[in-house]
Amino acid sequence: MMISYPGLSKLRTKPVLYENVFSASDSGTLEQLKELSSKRKAIEDSINESSFITEAIAREMSGGLTSRCEQDIQKLECYLPLLENLVHHINSNGKNRQVDDMYFELGMTLFLYGALIREQALEVLSSDMVQSATLFRKAAGVYSYLAQQVFNNLSWTQERPPEATPSVSSVMSLICLAEAQAVTAKKAEENGNTGGLLAKLHCGVKEFMVEAINILQVATKECKDVPSRLLDFMLSCRTLHESMSYKYLVQGLKNDGKIGMAIGYLRWAVANAKQNVPKDESWKLVYKQVIDDLTGLLQKYEHENEFVWHEKVPFYDELPLPLQQAWTALLGGSSVCLSEFFLAQILLLERGADIE
Repeated sequence: MMISYPGLSKLRTKPVLYENVFSASDSGTLEQLKELSSKRKAIEDSINESSFITEAIAREMSGGLTSRCEQDIQKLECYLPLLENLVHHINSNGKNRQVDDMYFELGMTLFLYGALIREQALEVLSSDMVQSATLFRKAAGVYSYLAQQVFNNLSWTQERPPEATPSVSSVMSLICLAEAQAVTAKKAEENGNTGGLLAKLHCGVKEFMVEAINILQVATKECKDVPSRLLDFMLSCRTLHESMSYKYLVQGLKNDGKIGMAIGYLRWAVANAKQNVPKDESWKLVYKQVIDDLTGLLQKYEHENEFVWHEKVPFYDELPLPLQQAWTALLGGSSVCLSEFFLAQILLLERGADIE
Protein backbone atom coordinates (compact mmCIF):
# COMPACT_ATOMS: atom_id res chain seq x y z
CA MET A 1 0.00 0.00 0.00
CA MET A 2 1.48 3.33 -1.13
CA ILE A 3 0.64 6.96 -1.72
CA SER A 4 2.22 8.82 -4.63
CA TYR A 5 3.36 12.35 -5.43
CA PRO A 6 3.56 12.68 -9.24
CA GLY A 7 4.12 15.78 -11.34
CA LEU A 8 7.73 16.68 -10.45
CA SER A 9 8.62 16.57 -14.15
CA LYS A 10 6.21 19.44 -14.90
CA LEU A 11 8.99 21.97 -15.46
CA ARG A 12 9.16 24.78 -18.01
CA THR A 13 12.16 26.18 -19.88
CA LYS A 14 13.09 29.02 -22.21
CA PRO A 15 14.57 28.35 -25.67
CA VAL A 16 18.36 28.19 -25.92
CA LEU A 17 20.46 28.35 -29.08
CA TYR A 18 24.01 27.42 -28.16
CA GLU A 19 25.45 28.72 -31.45
CA ASN A 20 24.21 32.20 -30.43
CA VAL A 21 25.65 31.93 -26.92
CA PHE A 22 29.13 30.55 -27.66
CA SER A 23 31.45 31.60 -30.46
CA ALA A 24 32.65 28.79 -32.72
CA SER A 25 36.26 28.84 -33.90
CA ASP A 26 35.59 26.45 -36.80
CA SER A 27 32.75 24.85 -38.75
CA GLY A 28 33.02 21.57 -36.81
CA THR A 29 32.45 23.32 -33.47
CA LEU A 30 29.54 25.25 -34.97
CA GLU A 31 27.89 22.02 -36.09
CA GLN A 32 28.32 20.53 -32.62
CA LEU A 33 26.67 23.58 -31.04
CA LYS A 34 23.79 23.36 -33.51
CA GLU A 35 23.35 19.65 -32.74
CA LEU A 36 23.22 20.47 -29.03
CA SER A 37 20.58 23.13 -29.71
CA SER A 38 18.56 20.69 -31.79
CA LYS A 39 18.51 18.04 -29.08
CA ARG A 40 17.58 20.63 -26.48
CA LYS A 41 14.77 21.90 -28.74
CA ALA A 42 13.22 18.43 -28.75
CA ILE A 43 13.15 18.51 -24.92
CA GLU A 44 11.86 22.12 -24.85
CA ASP A 45 8.93 21.23 -27.12
CA SER A 46 8.05 18.22 -25.00
CA ILE A 47 8.15 19.72 -21.50
CA ASN A 48 6.63 23.04 -22.67
CA GLU A 49 3.94 21.04 -24.48
CA SER A 50 4.56 23.08 -27.61
CA SER A 51 5.23 20.19 -30.01
CA PHE A 52 2.86 19.59 -32.93
CA ILE A 53 4.15 16.06 -33.53
CA THR A 54 1.39 13.44 -33.41
CA GLU A 55 1.56 10.45 -31.05
CA ALA A 56 2.10 8.09 -34.01
CA ILE A 57 5.06 10.10 -35.33
CA ALA A 58 6.54 10.47 -31.82
CA ARG A 59 6.29 6.70 -31.36
CA GLU A 60 8.00 6.09 -34.71
CA MET A 61 10.77 8.63 -33.96
CA SER A 62 11.51 6.95 -30.63
CA GLY A 63 11.84 3.49 -32.12
CA GLY A 64 8.43 2.26 -31.00
CA LEU A 65 8.23 3.60 -27.45
CA THR A 66 4.58 4.16 -26.53
CA SER A 67 5.11 5.90 -23.18
CA ARG A 68 5.48 9.68 -23.32
CA CYS A 69 7.68 9.40 -20.25
CA GLU A 70 10.05 6.92 -21.93
CA GLN A 71 10.19 9.07 -25.06
CA ASP A 72 11.28 12.08 -23.00
CA ILE A 73 13.87 10.00 -21.12
CA GLN A 74 15.30 8.89 -24.47
CA LYS A 75 15.60 12.53 -25.61
CA LEU A 76 17.39 13.46 -22.40
CA GLU A 77 19.79 10.54 -22.74
CA CYS A 78 20.76 11.86 -26.18
CA TYR A 79 21.19 15.42 -24.90
CA LEU A 80 22.99 14.83 -21.60
CA PRO A 81 26.33 13.42 -22.91
CA LEU A 82 26.74 16.36 -25.29
CA LEU A 83 25.80 18.82 -22.54
CA GLU A 84 28.28 17.25 -20.10
CA ASN A 85 31.07 17.57 -22.67
CA LEU A 86 30.29 21.25 -23.11
CA VAL A 87 30.19 21.79 -19.34
CA HIS A 88 33.60 20.13 -19.03
CA HIS A 89 35.00 22.35 -21.78
CA ILE A 90 33.53 25.55 -20.28
CA ASN A 91 34.72 24.53 -16.81
CA SER A 92 38.27 24.31 -18.17
CA ASN A 93 38.26 27.42 -20.35
CA GLY A 94 35.23 29.60 -19.58
CA LYS A 95 34.46 32.53 -17.33
CA ASN A 96 32.83 32.15 -13.90
CA ARG A 97 29.41 33.30 -15.15
CA GLN A 98 29.50 30.84 -18.04
CA VAL A 99 30.51 28.01 -15.70
CA ASP A 100 27.61 28.78 -13.35
CA ASP A 101 25.12 29.04 -16.21
CA MET A 102 26.19 25.68 -17.63
CA TYR A 103 26.14 23.93 -14.24
CA PHE A 104 22.63 25.31 -13.76
CA GLU A 105 21.58 23.94 -17.17
CA LEU A 106 23.15 20.56 -16.39
CA GLY A 107 21.59 20.50 -12.94
CA MET A 108 18.06 21.31 -14.08
CA THR A 109 18.35 18.79 -16.93
CA LEU A 110 19.44 16.07 -14.49
CA PHE A 111 16.63 17.03 -12.10
CA LEU A 112 14.16 16.57 -14.96
CA TYR A 113 15.86 13.25 -15.85
CA GLY A 114 15.48 11.97 -12.29
CA ALA A 115 11.85 13.15 -12.16
CA LEU A 116 11.01 11.35 -15.41
CA ILE A 117 12.66 8.11 -14.26
CA ARG A 118 10.60 8.37 -11.06
CA GLU A 119 7.44 8.99 -13.13
CA GLN A 120 8.25 5.90 -15.17
CA ALA A 121 8.64 3.90 -11.95
CA LEU A 122 5.14 5.00 -10.90
CA GLU A 123 3.88 4.22 -14.40
CA VAL A 124 5.02 0.58 -14.37
CA LEU A 125 4.24 -0.07 -10.68
CA SER A 126 0.99 -1.91 -11.34
CA SER A 127 2.50 -4.19 -13.99
CA ASP A 128 6.11 -4.83 -12.92
CA MET A 129 7.10 -4.12 -9.31
CA VAL A 130 10.67 -5.35 -9.78
CA GLN A 131 11.27 -2.90 -12.62
CA SER A 132 9.51 -0.16 -10.65
CA ALA A 133 11.80 -0.61 -7.63
CA THR A 134 14.85 -0.63 -9.93
CA LEU A 135 13.74 2.63 -11.55
CA PHE A 136 13.13 4.29 -8.18
CA ARG A 137 16.68 3.37 -7.13
CA LYS A 138 18.06 4.68 -10.44
CA ALA A 139 16.27 7.99 -9.86
CA ALA A 140 17.70 8.09 -6.33
CA GLY A 141 21.19 7.73 -7.81
CA VAL A 142 20.58 10.60 -10.25
CA TYR A 143 19.43 12.89 -7.43
CA SER A 144 22.33 11.86 -5.20
CA TYR A 145 24.84 12.66 -7.98
CA LEU A 146 23.04 15.95 -8.59
CA ALA A 147 23.30 16.97 -4.93
CA GLN A 148 26.93 15.97 -4.47
CA GLN A 149 28.57 16.63 -7.84
CA VAL A 150 26.59 19.31 -9.68
CA PHE A 151 24.77 21.82 -7.49
CA ASN A 152 27.67 22.00 -5.05
CA ASN A 153 29.70 23.45 -7.94
CA LEU A 154 27.14 26.20 -8.54
CA SER A 155 28.43 29.41 -6.93
CA TRP A 156 25.36 31.60 -7.35
CA THR A 157 24.79 34.01 -4.49
CA GLN A 158 21.17 34.84 -5.43
CA GLU A 159 18.27 32.68 -4.23
CA ARG A 160 17.84 29.56 -6.33
CA PRO A 161 14.65 27.72 -7.26
CA PRO A 162 14.12 24.65 -5.01
CA GLU A 163 15.08 22.28 -7.83
CA ALA A 164 18.54 23.90 -8.02
CA THR A 165 19.53 23.31 -4.38
CA PRO A 166 21.62 20.36 -3.12
CA SER A 167 19.27 19.86 -0.16
CA VAL A 168 16.15 19.35 -2.30
CA SER A 169 18.06 16.90 -4.51
CA SER A 170 19.14 15.00 -1.37
CA VAL A 171 15.51 14.94 -0.22
CA MET A 172 14.39 13.57 -3.59
CA SER A 173 17.08 10.88 -3.46
CA LEU A 174 15.78 9.71 -0.06
CA ILE A 175 12.16 9.83 -1.24
CA CYS A 176 13.04 7.61 -4.20
CA LEU A 177 14.87 5.15 -1.92
CA ALA A 178 11.82 5.11 0.36
CA GLU A 179 9.54 4.46 -2.61
CA ALA A 180 11.79 1.64 -3.84
CA GLN A 181 11.58 0.03 -0.40
CA ALA A 182 7.80 0.54 -0.31
CA VAL A 183 7.53 -1.32 -3.63
CA THR A 184 9.72 -4.10 -2.20
CA ALA A 185 7.39 -4.35 0.79
CA LYS A 186 4.37 -4.45 -1.52
CA LYS A 187 5.99 -7.27 -3.51
CA ALA A 188 6.80 -9.16 -0.31
CA GLU A 189 3.17 -8.85 0.80
CA GLU A 190 1.97 -10.24 -2.52
CA ASN A 191 4.41 -13.13 -2.15
CA GLY A 192 2.77 -14.05 1.15
CA ASN A 193 5.48 -12.84 3.53
CA THR A 194 4.28 -11.81 6.97
CA GLY A 195 5.54 -10.62 10.34
CA GLY A 196 9.07 -9.47 10.98
CA LEU A 197 10.27 -9.01 7.38
CA LEU A 198 7.36 -6.76 6.43
CA ALA A 199 7.63 -4.82 9.69
CA LYS A 200 11.30 -4.11 8.95
CA LEU A 201 10.65 -3.14 5.33
CA HIS A 202 7.92 -0.65 6.24
CA CYS A 203 10.02 0.67 9.12
CA GLY A 204 12.83 1.26 6.61
CA VAL A 205 10.50 3.36 4.46
CA LYS A 206 9.62 5.43 7.51
CA GLU A 207 13.32 5.93 8.40
CA PHE A 208 14.13 7.19 4.87
CA MET A 209 11.26 9.66 5.17
CA VAL A 210 12.36 10.83 8.62
CA GLU A 211 15.81 11.66 7.24
CA ALA A 212 14.30 13.42 4.23
CA ILE A 213 11.95 15.48 6.44
CA ASN A 214 14.85 16.63 8.60
CA ILE A 215 16.77 17.82 5.52
CA LEU A 216 13.72 19.51 4.02
CA GLN A 217 12.97 21.43 7.20
CA VAL A 218 16.48 22.92 7.03
CA ALA A 219 16.10 23.57 3.29
CA THR A 220 12.90 25.60 3.77
CA LYS A 221 14.91 28.10 5.82
CA GLU A 222 17.17 28.66 2.81
CA CYS A 223 14.54 28.39 0.06
CA LYS A 224 11.01 29.67 0.68
CA ASP A 225 9.45 28.20 -2.46
CA VAL A 226 9.44 24.51 -1.47
CA PRO A 227 5.82 23.36 -1.98
CA SER A 228 3.97 22.59 1.26
CA ARG A 229 2.31 19.62 -0.44
CA LEU A 230 5.71 17.92 -0.73
CA LEU A 231 6.18 18.08 3.05
CA ASP A 232 2.61 16.84 3.58
CA PHE A 233 3.37 13.90 1.30
CA MET A 234 6.53 13.05 3.23
CA LEU A 235 4.82 13.30 6.63
CA SER A 236 1.90 11.22 5.37
CA CYS A 237 4.19 8.60 3.86
CA ARG A 238 6.17 8.39 7.10
CA THR A 239 3.08 7.83 9.25
CA LEU A 240 1.48 5.43 6.76
CA HIS A 241 4.45 3.07 6.66
CA GLU A 242 5.09 3.41 10.38
CA SER A 243 1.49 2.28 10.93
CA MET A 244 1.94 -0.66 8.57
CA SER A 245 5.16 -1.59 10.34
CA TYR A 246 3.27 -1.82 13.64
CA LYS A 247 0.53 -3.83 11.95
CA TYR A 248 3.05 -6.59 11.17
CA LEU A 249 4.99 -6.15 14.40
CA VAL A 250 1.95 -6.88 16.57
CA GLN A 251 1.15 -10.03 14.61
CA GLY A 252 4.55 -11.36 15.58
CA LEU A 253 4.02 -10.34 19.22
CA LYS A 254 0.68 -12.14 19.33
CA ASN A 255 2.25 -15.27 17.90
CA ASP A 256 4.85 -15.06 20.67
CA GLY A 257 2.13 -14.93 23.32
CA LYS A 258 2.46 -11.19 24.01
CA ILE A 259 -1.05 -10.09 23.11
CA GLY A 260 -1.16 -7.41 25.83
CA MET A 261 1.89 -5.69 24.39
CA ALA A 262 0.45 -6.09 20.88
CA ILE A 263 -2.73 -4.29 21.97
CA GLY A 264 -0.67 -1.49 23.52
CA TYR A 265 1.24 -0.92 20.29
CA LEU A 266 -1.98 -1.05 18.23
CA ARG A 267 -3.63 1.59 20.41
CA TRP A 268 -0.61 3.82 19.91
CA ALA A 269 -0.53 3.19 16.15
CA VAL A 270 -4.24 3.95 15.68
CA ALA A 271 -3.99 7.18 17.70
CA ASN A 272 -0.89 8.25 15.78
CA ALA A 273 -2.47 7.55 12.39
CA LYS A 274 -5.68 9.42 13.28
CA GLN A 275 -3.72 12.45 14.42
CA ASN A 276 -1.76 12.66 11.15
CA VAL A 277 -4.42 12.35 8.44
CA PRO A 278 -3.15 13.90 5.17
CA LYS A 279 -4.83 16.77 3.32
CA ASP A 280 -4.88 15.17 -0.13
CA GLU A 281 -8.15 13.31 -0.76
CA SER A 282 -6.53 10.40 -2.64
CA TRP A 283 -4.08 9.88 0.24
CA LYS A 284 -6.95 9.98 2.74
CA LEU A 285 -8.51 6.93 1.06
CA VAL A 286 -5.32 4.91 1.57
CA TYR A 287 -5.06 6.20 5.14
CA LYS A 288 -8.65 5.20 5.90
CA GLN A 289 -7.95 1.64 4.77
CA VAL A 290 -4.86 1.40 6.98
CA ILE A 291 -6.68 2.87 9.99
CA ASP A 292 -9.61 0.48 9.40
CA ASP A 293 -7.19 -2.47 9.24
CA LEU A 294 -5.46 -1.43 12.46
CA THR A 295 -8.76 -0.75 14.23
CA GLY A 296 -10.17 -4.11 13.14
CA LEU A 297 -7.04 -5.88 14.36
CA LEU A 298 -7.18 -3.97 17.65
CA GLN A 299 -10.81 -4.91 18.26
CA LYS A 300 -10.08 -8.54 17.43
CA TYR A 301 -7.12 -8.71 19.84
CA GLU A 302 -9.00 -6.88 22.61
CA HIS A 303 -11.94 -9.26 22.29
CA GLU A 304 -9.67 -12.31 22.32
CA ASN A 305 -7.71 -10.99 25.30
CA GLU A 306 -10.88 -10.22 27.24
CA PHE A 307 -12.33 -13.72 26.86
CA VAL A 308 -9.24 -15.94 26.57
CA TRP A 309 -5.89 -14.53 27.69
CA HIS A 310 -6.73 -11.85 30.29
CA GLU A 311 -3.29 -10.33 29.79
CA LYS A 312 -2.49 -6.87 31.17
CA VAL A 313 -2.29 -4.20 28.47
CA PRO A 314 0.57 -1.74 29.09
CA PHE A 315 -0.04 2.00 28.84
CA TYR A 316 1.84 3.97 26.20
CA ASP A 317 4.62 5.00 28.60
CA GLU A 318 5.10 1.40 29.73
CA LEU A 319 5.72 0.05 26.24
CA PRO A 320 9.30 -1.15 25.66
CA LEU A 321 11.31 -0.69 22.49
CA PRO A 322 10.79 -0.34 19.51
CA LEU A 323 8.21 2.35 20.34
CA GLN A 324 10.78 4.50 22.13
CA GLN A 325 13.26 3.94 19.30
CA ALA A 326 10.70 5.11 16.78
CA TRP A 327 9.99 8.35 18.62
CA THR A 328 13.69 8.99 19.28
CA ALA A 329 14.35 8.65 15.55
CA LEU A 330 11.45 10.93 14.65
CA LEU A 331 12.56 13.60 17.13
CA GLY A 332 16.26 13.42 16.28
CA GLY A 333 17.35 11.95 19.62
CA SER A 334 15.49 14.46 21.80
CA SER A 335 13.27 13.48 24.71
CA VAL A 336 9.75 12.37 23.87
CA CYS A 337 7.01 14.93 24.40
CA LEU A 338 3.57 14.00 23.05
CA SER A 339 0.85 16.60 22.62
CA GLU A 340 -2.03 16.69 25.10
CA PHE A 341 -4.41 15.92 22.27
CA PHE A 342 -2.41 12.86 21.28
CA LEU A 343 -2.24 11.65 24.88
CA ALA A 344 -6.00 12.07 25.18
CA GLN A 345 -6.49 9.91 22.08
CA ILE A 346 -4.34 7.13 23.52
CA LEU A 347 -6.16 7.24 26.87
CA LEU A 348 -9.51 7.01 25.10
CA LEU A 349 -8.31 3.99 23.15
CA GLU A 350 -6.99 2.37 26.31
CA ARG A 351 -10.46 2.77 27.84
CA GLY A 352 -12.12 1.25 24.81
CA ALA A 353 -13.64 4.48 23.44
CA ASP A 354 -13.93 5.20 19.75
CA ILE A 355 -12.19 8.25 18.23
CA GLU A 356 -13.79 10.16 15.42
